Formats: sequence, C-alpha cells, structure tokens
Amino acid sequence: MQSSSFDATIHERLSALGQRVLHGGRIDREEALWLFQLEDTADIFELMAWANRIREHYKGNKIHLCSIVNAKAGACSENCSFCAQSAFHQTASPRYGFVDPEPVVAAAEEANRHGVTAVGLVAAWKGLKEGPMLDEVCDRIAELKATGKTRPDASLGLIKSQTVADRLKSAGLECYGHNLESSRRFFPQTCTTHTFDDRLETIGYLKKAGIKICSGGIIGMGETREDRCDLALSLREIGANVCPINILNPIPGTPFEKLTPLPPMEILKTIACFRFVLPRQEIMIAGGRTINLRDLQSMIFAAGASALMVGNYLTTLNQSVEKDLQMLKDLGLDPNWEGHDFADQAEGGCGCGEKTCETAAVSA
Repeated sequence: MQSSSFDATIHERLSALGQRVLHGGRIDREEALWLFQLEDTADIFELMAWANRIREHYKGNKIHLCSIVNAKAGACSENCSFCAQSAFHQTASPRYGFVDPEPVVAAAEEANRHGVTAVGLVAAWKGLKEGPMLDEVCDRIAELKATGKTRPDASLGLIKSQTVADRLKSAGLECYGHNLESSRRFFPQTCTTHTFDDRLETIGYLKKAGIKICSGGIIGMGETREDRCDLALSLREIGANVCPINILNPIPGTPFEKLTPLPPMEILKTIACFRFVLPRQEIMIAGGRTINLRDLQSMIFAAGASALMVGNYLTTLNQSVEKDLQMLKDLGLDPNWEGHDFADQAEGGCGCGEKTCETAAVSA
C-alpha cells in the first residue's frame, strides 16, 4: 500500500464535500474528478468513510438485491468488445433462443426464497421491436408479475419507438436495464455497431413510459478515471434509479481478453466516488466482483454500495447467494427490502422508512 503523511488540505476538502452531499447538495465535475484522482491509500479510506456515511444517511442499513435470467443467449449482432455473447467474437458462451415460461417462474421462486427484490430478463440481441417477439417478451413479464414474488425487470437492448416502451410498461415492467457502459468519449472503444446516443434515446422512451431506469457501466476496460467520472455524471443527468458498477472480467475470445484487471483499491475508490455523485441512487455492484475483489468483497458497502447482484451472471459464475446473505448479516445489513419502490430517491429520502424522520426535511 502507498503511504503518505497527513494532508490537512485533502482532509478538509473531503470533509467539506461529504458534508455538502449529506445536506442535500451536489458536487460539480471538477470536484468529482478530484475525488476520482485521489491516490494515497489513507485518502481513499477517508473517501470511503464519507461514502459510507452518505449511504447510511440516505439508505439506512437496507441493501437492494437483484438477480437475472439469461432469457436469450449468444449470437448477438452487436460487437461490444467486453461481451462473450457477441457474434463477432469466438467464445465458449452458450447460445439458445428465448426461454419458455417455466425457467422464468422458477427463477422468481428461487429469488423470493432468498429475499431478492427483483428478477431481470436479459436478452442478447440488438434490441426489441414491435412484432411476435415483443408479444412473447410481454407474456414473460406478465407471468413474472403475476407470481407476486419479485419485481419484474428486463434488459432487452435498444428501443426505437415509444410504442414498444409503452407495451412493456403495460405488461407490468417496472425497471429496465440499459447501461451507458462508459463515458461518451470512451464509448466508441467499446462498441461501433450502435452509439452512445442510441442508448440515450432508448432511456428517453422508457422514462416517458414511466419505467424506472437501471443504468451504469463497466470499469476496467482501459478507460481513464476521467471517463469513470463522466459516466457517473451522465447517470446523474439521465436520472438513473439503479446504477450497476460492473468490473471487467476479461473473457477469452473478446477484444478485451488481455486487459490488466483493476486493483481492488481502485475499484473501491470508484464505488465511493459514485456515491458522492449519486447519493440517493442504488449503487449496485454486479459482474466481476468475485474475481476482481476477492476477499475484499464485503468492503463495497463501506465504500457506499447499496445494492448487489446475486446469483450467477450472464456467462460467468458468482459466489453462492447463501454466502452473499451471510456477508450482509455479518455486516449488520438488511437485504429484506419488501416492496422497494425507489421512494427513498425522492429529494430528502433517507431510506429509513420513517415518514417523520428529521432527515426527510433535508432538501437539495
């Protein structure tokens, strides 16, 4: 670990920014970039301490759990450089068509047994258009909704019409996953078959339909700290509700297969910086946490994370749900957030569930 003497200026600036966010204020791009550029281990731990205070202030001890069902795997027409499911890459990723109802219902029942709030249908394709496939997707969403077990979410690629978004909402979809992946500047390094603006367009249709937005990105793709900062600011600008942070797990056969993994402390610092920029959002740690953080996984919550992807990922394995639940119990965190409706993200929301809480009077 790198060490340094105590820097009163850094300490005072961190304290000032932390207090501002705790009292409902925002930090600007220059301030956010300064946080992302912190180097010394002592400063990073102080940053994390403030991020943890911000999480506790707005979220209490509640942790939002999500899981996913790989509803259609492989042979995707997009060339995303990080993805094992792209038809452009030669990987060992499985390939199959859109799933029948039974696996979806089974996933909902398993999630419910573990207290998981949401189950997302994820499909490897360019996007969703009007037609028979949209009908089938809406059927799966309606079936998931009818179980009453978990919140039905989906991540189904690009949407190019308001009609499709409205149909998804009518079927019972509550939250849609559509990552920005990285900054606008770095995005062309991750994909060239669609654009950053295509993703923003999709999010616009979904928001107009009244669907909550799950949008984040992947770190460790060769982007700079400035790119990570600008991603966080873009997520704030679009009003994302859940912000997943994935850490690249380089898959053999993809263009990113030889990239050097990020150091665990850089990952934890990034999570803390996201919490400063996005104090009321669910910051969810998703793909790549087990392989990249290893024994430091539990520190994601001390760094400000308030949500966790549990169960297996799309093409890689995760640690067991039971182990994740034990980790939360050991930390005194509560994953049983029944009926989570994002109300804590309203201005002044603190996540404690008490309408008379004094922190609810804090306004931006």
